[in-house]
Amino acid sequence: MNPILREPVSRRTLLRQSAVGFGYLALQSLLSADTAASNPLTARVPHFPARAKRMVFLFMKGGPSHVDTFDPKPLLQRDDGKPYPFKQPRVKFAETGKLLKSPWTFRPYGQSGLPVSELFPHVARHVDDLCILRSVHGTNPAHGGACLKLHTGSDTQVRPSLGSWLMYGLGSENENLPGFVTICPTFAHGGVNNWGAAFLPAYCQGTPIGNASVPSETAAVRHIRNPVHGPAVQRQQLDFLAEANREYLAQAGADAALEGRIQSFELAYRMQATMPEAQDLSGETDATRALYGMDNPVTANFGRQCLMARRFLERGVRFVQVTHSDGEVQWDQHGSLFKGHTKNALEVDRPIAGFLQDLKARGLLNDTLVLWGGEFGRTPTAQGGDGRDHNPHGFTIWLAGGGVRGGLAYGATDEYGYFAQENKIHVHDLHATLLHLLGIDHEKLTYRYAGRDFRLTDVEGRVVREIFA
Repeated sequence: MNPILREPVSRRTLLRQSAVGFGYLALQSLLSADTAASNPLTARVPHFPARAKRMVFLFMKGGPSHVDTFDPKPLLQRDDGKPYPFKQPRVKFAETGKLLKSPWTFRPYGQSGLPVSELFPHVARHVDDLCILRSVHGTNPAHGGACLKLHTGSDTQVRPSLGSWLMYGLGSENENLPGFVTICPTFAHGGVNNWGAAFLPAYCQGTPIGNASVPSETAAVRHIRNPVHGPAVQRQQLDFLAEANREYLAQAGADAALEGRIQSFELAYRMQATMPEAQDLSGETDATRALYGMDNPVTANFGRQCLMARRFLERGVRFVQVTHSDGEVQWDQHGSLFKGHTKNALEVDRPIAGFLQDLKARGLLNDTLVLWGGEFGRTPTAQGGDGRDHNPHGFTIWLAGGGVRGGLAYGATDEYGYFAQENKIHVHDLHATLLHLLGIDHEKLTYRYAGRDFRLTDVEGRVVREIFA
């Protein structure tokens, strides 16, 4: 006991105050080396050889219609205006009417001959690189619950997001940038929980760049520049703060929250130089900018997001999310399906195709896993005259690169596209498969919290090995 403070003395304090000062110095050196070796941002070895090293999620907020994009239904065209002949879900977001045919035509592309809607003529040219999953399904018909389910595996509780789990399991390959970046995310329908770390360590948290309500041209990490002090003064401040915090830790013992705060301060300091450089597109050629659609005001906003994503990926960021959301209805066309989906597809089609082409040309697509999709699909039945309602019971998500089979359509919905029917893929199965492609056993990636071991897939999840190259 300390005779003055009447408080316990830590082992480090005892060593420092005793006569074995040189021993303490040696111990301090060993502890410093151990701390460096255990830097949470350092890349870690996966459970088994990975097919992909990094991942990007192209999130189409609002729920694009699968039967109008990548899952053609000839019977839906034939039976337009007739009642849906099968039993509908017991729980629905809202009532719908009769069958509504797609206003767009499909045609085959590539050597695989997979059909793609005329909504996506540019992406269609890359269909031989796409693994189209037509039988994904969830349970929640509301945006908030479905978004959380897709991002965190739970639609009812606050849980770590997919990107946070990847950071926890694999770390980062660039200690000067966050390992998890989300570009122009939406604050709606789950908001920050969709890129949050929940009970995982603080370094697993996603770093937002802008949000859905601001143009990507002005999107930046908040307070990335200190308007008062330069790097030298900031370094002195951080060193003083770190010393005070370390002294507290030596007395009080381990404190994960404080350790996370110290790490975040240090990363923020390093990011002042690396983040603006990563976001600076001025060095990109005119040809590259045009490839992403930045020469057209319709595609420039999302194209800039995709180009930033490529730059983050090649700089070692583990997980990047790019969100298409106009801050209004996004892909959520309960009415005016033709107008809304036409607008949305025009904004993203060319940038996504350019992104895939650029990754492939740079040799990044082989070990980068690309995920495209929304929180659910839409009903084959009409709503609001010419719209479609939410449909979590069967929808399409596609993957590219990262060890998946290109030119493949896996699974199927029923004849009209309402329910996943063949080779069904639950959201937990999707998550288990994504983790596996990145070298992680979803049953072993756990974190103990509140007396139990949590994981992204909860107590479910099947790896869909049939889609692996």
